[in-house]
Amino acid sequence: MRPSREVATRNGQTYFVTSNTAGRKSFFRHERWAQLFIEVLLGYRPKRYFLHEFVVMPDHFHVLITPQESLEKAVQFIKGGYSFRAKKELDWTGDIWIAGFSDHRIRDDEDFEVHRRYIARNPVEAGLANRSEEFAHCSANGRFELDAFPQGLKPALVGGANGAAEAAPFQSGSN
Repeated sequence: MRPSREVATRNGQTYFVTSNTAGRKSFFRHERWAQLFIEVLLGYRPKRYFLHEFVVMPDHFHVLITPQESLEKAVQFIKGGYSFRAKKELDWTGDIWIAGFSDHRIRDDEDFEVHRRYIARNPVEAGLANRSEEFAHCSANGRFELDAFPQGLKPALVGGANGAAEAAPFQSGSN
């Protein structure tokens, strides 16, 4: 039996979140589908969540986010917002997502860094790019404006010469 889910509401916690497509279909191998997902993902920040890192793989995504409300609501905006736009703009009538998502609450700086590196390495390990900086659908390429690392979770790589944290927003890949 699965334990009941704790609802995380405005707790300032950061989460690593993953969700798969329905039937593990490779929707995001198609450039327009992947670009639309990134538009949706970026479109809800910072009002619904702070977005720290992401990768869009052919049949799933990973994000590091700090929700403004509950984690469930943040993921609902991501997946539901994408489904709405895909049905409208891509003329899709089928299911896009599996029900639910997987999450891990980030505990400290080291945990944040482990998950940030995992996101960056994902396309390389899947054979989609030689270097994460080359993968168009990953924040590691440095082309997307993202939100600063959460207070209290600042990896040593983020600080400047005096150890001060960068201000939000920042360009991913500049760390």
